[in-house]
Amino acid sequence: MASKQFTFPVLLITSLFFLWGFAHNLNPILIPHLKKACQLSDFQSAFVDSAFFIAYFTMALPAGYCMKRFGYKAGIVAGLLLFAIGALLFYPAASTRGYLFFLIALFVIASGLTFLETAANPYISVLGPTETATQRLNFAQSFNGLAATLAPFLGGMFILSGKTLPPAAEAALTEQQLQAYLQTEADAVKIPYLLIGLIVLLVALVVIRTRLPQINETVGTKTAQTGTSSLFANGNFIFGVVALFFYVGAQVGVVSFFIRFSGAVAGITEKAAATLLSGALLGFMIGRFAGSFLMRFFAPAKLLALFATLNVLFTLISVSVNGLLAIYTLMGVTFLMSIMFPTIFSLAIHGLGSMTKQGSSILIMAIVGGAVLPLLMGLISDRSSIQTAYLLPAACFAIVLAFAIRNIRRQRISGTKVAVRSETV
Repeated sequence: MASKQFTFPVLLITSLFFLWGFAHNLNPILIPHLKKACQLSDFQSAFVDSAFFIAYFTMALPAGYCMKRFGYKAGIVAGLLLFAIGALLFYPAASTRGYLFFLIALFVIASGLTFLETAANPYISVLGPTETATQRLNFAQSFNGLAATLAPFLGGMFILSGKTLPPAAEAALTEQQLQAYLQTEADAVKIPYLLIGLIVLLVALVVIRTRLPQINETVGTKTAQTGTSSLFANGNFIFGVVALFFYVGAQVGVVSFFIRFSGAVAGITEKAAATLLSGALLGFMIGRFAGSFLMRFFAPAKLLALFATLNVLFTLISVSVNGLLAIYTLMGVTFLMSIMFPTIFSLAIHGLGSMTKQGSSILIMAIVGGAVLPLLMGLISDRSSIQTAYLLPAACFAIVLAFAIRNIRRQRISGTKVAVRSETV
């Protein structure tokens, strides 16, 4: 897949995809865990995702500037150090059981991940022959999917206690007993995040000591109009930013409240639900491979339209029924989400030419949808039910469907076929 001199750099950068995928997919474990340990409402617990994804919005442009000014290696090292610092902050956050402290730690972690994602996606594509760039990206993304499968499984095993006190049992405890119980729950994150921080520091050390190839960013660029005004005059790009905002919000919301949803509609314990979530995210990884294969026969926009249509249908079924059927259809939604981010991303930046980097930075900022939509879901859940809250992702998938239909019509007019880049959240 890459010439010999690039083999170790490719493997090293690929490890970054695993690391940020693991951090992202611990959030669905943290949401119910901190809800219990810090005695939060669904709305308050959703700030776990908000703290995470607001960092993408605020740090995307600084990360891009850092790469431009100091190079990709410096950006990667900065991202790893921020990631490690945020993970290590979980130890004092758990000791004080301060929810704001946890949110600050998550913001620092996500700031680091913003640097890593901004650097790693374009960087790995040039670490080797141009004709195998897509293969390298898909190879790296498979480890992102592997992390998405392992994180909820391991998080459920080592963080979730499986003990949830009903209101009557909690009321029967003395204040001292209650505080001891809550502190024990909070302390469960200490060792896992301490290990994560140390591992990330080790990877940062390896990156520092590794000579990474320099990138010639003028290779393969196309001449095109430049300037913000021409970029924002591109209707398809703007629609792509909107679609990506709502898609990421839907993805984060579907996964983040999965454990709460499973308990509400089928009475499944949090540990068992974490195992089901791990299976759902395994389906997400398999969906990536399946989607890549199907795109050999179907245009990306058409496949996106099909998957979005099915997701609207499956989400509505999950809202309408109870029991295992509601959970299984939601697992199906997770499988169908697999192709959405890279496909929307690729369709949105298609034809931007020299504005591609600027457009990519703005699209990365659209990930802030993951901060907004889960909050709205939490608010709906508190005022109605967690099942009703899943109507919001259904509406988001409808917006993705509209974007796909627009691109189907656009491609019929232009007669072009868009190659999908494997950049994912």
